[in-house]
Amino acid sequence: MMKIHTLISALVLAASGAAFAQAPVVVAPADPTATPRVDKRIANQQKRIDQGVASGQLTAKETNRLDKREAKLAANTTAAKADGTVTQAERVKLNREASRNSKVIHSQKHDRQTAAPAAAK
Repeated sequence: MMKIHTLISALVLAASGAAFAQAPVVVAPADPTATPRVDKRIANQQKRIDQGVASGQLTAKETNRLDKREAKLAANTTAAKADGTVTQAERVKLNREASRNSKVIHSQKHDRQTAAPAAAK
């Protein structure tokens, strides 16, 4: 009986060792310049600005300022990608800037200033 347990243990050990000995799966590295989170936020924030213009929540002056902020964020994203790698620190900086812009969009859309709603096409 003891020999059977020893034999089974040896077989299990050999099989598990063979499983670990397989060649590791190589995953292609992600694009080091990819910023999908920031890109998605820029697109979403632009939609929010456009919606605010259409509903009259944003005046022309507010819209101009918000568009400039978004253009600056896009330019900073391009600058971060320029050297071929977006570092973690650059990603944090870009996300913070996007968060600030989001807060400003919210506050401008919910203040008392309004514009005439854009005419429907």
